Amino acid sequence: MAHETHESRVCTWLGEDDPTRADTATINLEPERLTAHGASRASDYAASWSLSTGENWITEHVTVSVHGTGWSRHLDLQRAPSGSWTVRAASFGDPAQAGLAGLPEPGIADPHALDQALDCDIEYCPATNSMPILRLGLVHDAEAAAELTMAWIRVPSLAVETSQQLYAGSSAYRDDAGAAVVSYSSGDFSSELTVDPDGIVIDYPGLAARRRG
Repeated sequence: MAHETHESRVCTWLGEDDPTRADTATINLEPERLTAHGASRASDYAASWSLSTGENWITEHVTVSVHGTGWSRHLDLQRAPSGSWTVRAASFGDPAQAGLAGLPEPGIADPHALDQALDCDIEYCPATNSMPILRLGLVHDAEAAAELTMAWIRVPSLAVETSQQLYAGSSAYRDDAGAAVVSYSSGDFSSELTVDPDGIVIDYPGLAARRRG
């Protein structure tokens, strides 16, 4: 089911795996597309990001910047209508000086590896789960399911990897307010995400929970 109205939502999630991490996002919902921007703060870095989708909630453009003491990185991903991705990345300073030794370089060696990807997925960022949930109609259809290729953006390195992820509807929980459960898995990891009627994550067990009010 397409989102039928224009609506702006501001959400904040608090880390469950890392209590020092907080993520805030402003999500602008439109019929079959969205734009969003947000920020994340952890103990040893801060990040900001923005994204826009085309029709059917397919990613068109995403940027992410991360900075810490004495270092910063920037990533710019664009997806063309043909399905090809353009990846630009920059790195300044030395994260090892801030205790983050061994971070891989930002970007991806072969952007063609992303050619099957429709979505970006920013690590630790619950807002980027919304696009596949909305596209597949998982809030309303407990039988829908699809395995998708994601452009997975690692944080704080901003290295980009391909990630195979399975999203599926679930009848495990639906309340009168329209909240639902979505099943998610990638590799050996799986979780049951509670989402609101707009497909925005309320609870991502083990990762983050949305602050109420």
